[in-house]
This record gives sequence, structure tokens and C-alpha cells, in this order.
Amino acid sequence: MNRYETVFILTPVLSDNQTKEAVKDYEKVLKGYGAKIFHEEHWGLRKLAYPIQKKSTGFYHLFEYEMDGENVAKLELEMKRDERVMRFLTTKMDKHAIAWAEKKRSREGGLVIPKEIV
Repeated sequence: MNRYETVFILTPVLSDNQTKEAVKDYEKVLKGYGAKIFHEEHWGLRKLAYPIQKKSTGFYHLFEYEMDGENVAKLELEMKRDERVMRFLTTKMDKHAIAWAEKKRSREGGLVIPKEIV
């Protein structure tokens, strides 16, 4: 099992409820693939560096999780098929990236309790 970080951008035409629903859908997808979610961040509506699908903003969201590598390809396929997702990027985290992410979270909010989905 490897640790991954996925950032995805949802289309700005979604309402707040639709955005939350999309994020919950991907939580369920990760849970279905046996992922253990360590951290989740909603970055909100942000301006894009360049237009995507004639849109200049999007809702950013991040998941940090542990899962088998073969299931990452399945997750990405589902994101490609979803019209709500404009872009996504999944990176495999090495031990240095994991340590940096945990240190960053501990500085921001004190005690960090991992959110686990088994």
C-alpha cells in the first residue's frame, strides 16, 4: 500500500451543496477501493492559471490517502468520466513528502488525528 495525494478541480457552475455531494461521492469511491484517508482539505473557489473548458475559476479539493496502486488508475478513470471534474492530479508521496505534510498540518492546527476510512 502506497500513500497518494490527489488534488482535483470541480467546475464552478456547481452550487455549494453539489460541490459537497461530489466530494462525498469521491470519499465513497475511495472507501470502496479500500483506501484509508489521512487528510482532506477544501481550498474553495480559486482562480485558474489558464482557462479550462472556457472557465476561469474552479473549486479545489485535496485528498491524502493510502491505497493500492492498481486502484489509483480506477479512481482516475472515474474522474475522467465525471463532468463535474475539470482537472485532477495524483502524486505518489515518498517518506519526505509524508513527513512534510504531517509537519505542516501539526503547525496549522495542533494535534492531528488521521481520518481513517477502512
